[in-house]
Amino acid sequence: MSKPHPFEVHWKKSKVRKVLDQVGDYPWPPQPDAPDGWAYGCDGSYLKGLCEHWTQTYDWKAAVADLNRFPQFTAKIEDFDIHFVHVVGEAGGQRPLILTHGWPGSHYEFWGVIEKLAFPSLFGGRTEDAFDLVIPTLPGFGYSSKPKRPVGQRTTARLFNALMTKVLGYETYLAQGGDWGALVTSWLGRDHGAHAKALHLNMMAFRPHGGPKSEAETAWIQRQQGMMDVMGAYFRLQVSKPQSLAWLGAGNPVGQAAWIAERFHDWSDLREKTLDEAHPKDRLLTNIMLYVMTDSFATGAWYYRGLVEEGGVAFQEGERCETPTAFANFPGEPLYTAPPRSWAERAYNITRWTEMARGGHFAALEEPDLFVDDLRAWGRETAGAGATASKPEVEPA
Repeated sequence: MSKPHPFEVHWKKSKVRKVLDQVGDYPWPPQPDAPDGWAYGCDGSYLKGLCEHWTQTYDWKAAVADLNRFPQFTAKIEDFDIHFVHVVGEAGGQRPLILTHGWPGSHYEFWGVIEKLAFPSLFGGRTEDAFDLVIPTLPGFGYSSKPKRPVGQRTTARLFNALMTKVLGYETYLAQGGDWGALVTSWLGRDHGAHAKALHLNMMAFRPHGGPKSEAETAWIQRQQGMMDVMGAYFRLQVSKPQSLAWLGAGNPVGQAAWIAERFHDWSDLREKTLDEAHPKDRLLTNIMLYVMTDSFATGAWYYRGLVEEGGVAFQEGERCETPTAFANFPGEPLYTAPPRSWAERAYNITRWTEMARGGHFAALEEPDLFVDDLRAWGRETAGAGATASKPEVEPA
């Protein structure tokens, strides 16, 4: 265990130039003629437009400056160097909240909510709603170190609990996550509930013991199975043979971009927005570059195999995550739709359930204001949950 060391993002000009040259020289394969260009994978016309923007318009130096906008650090925990952002806002060390990203996202997912959560009074909010924010990068992703073999979400929760308690000195804290971050957050509550005092999820992760117990639960499971047949090929590959994808993606920034952009298209709420409106190209490219520039596309895919090697998400009979858990249901989530509350309550101690007006899988990116509002309301409800802190070991830069 080490004390935090200040960190800054640096992209070597020569490496960026190589990436842009590879994008510009990409040998475009044929695309099927179909009414929906996304029906067979990433849409070719969209991908060509993204690559044109990448090589001609995207300001990578501005992206690096943006990635260095908040104080960030690395700390040695067990065998990993864990990268994290730490913003001590108006809470002054007394209301810590860890935000955990998923795949194919990054710690950058939370850039649009950091200031509103840490400094609410600057945006017309109440000072007492402020959080200290800790935003780590999953092992194998971005600027956290790469494992020698796949690790999963339960291991990550152990590392992140150590980050909060032993490295940063927070005795107790609150935790939020979506996608893999939802499962890491769930394990924080299940295994480290003495410290993680309350959870907020925007995707359900744990599965209760046993099968469905109502028609609504049966219908939901059948829908999920059907959607996985349509949209779940990525999951089945990454959870079983992730290195096969790694071989294809290595040295291929356009291939990586296509694989990632397809998920942002398929999982976002596009009922009233275009993909560019939901995820502007500059922002999406910065997220993609965090994979390309750190060579973490392969180890990010490994994280799926880590799930099964650590035992999956289903509980044994009588087990449940007893840490108080809030759930925000963003209704435009096309694949991982929310289960009936009865299902969730057999796996979690559900204390809050919010039906959001819109938004999909990437909640903090797609609907930052709704995300912030729900976290603030949840934070007020958990005021008595015991989330406190000693003086943080890291002060803002």
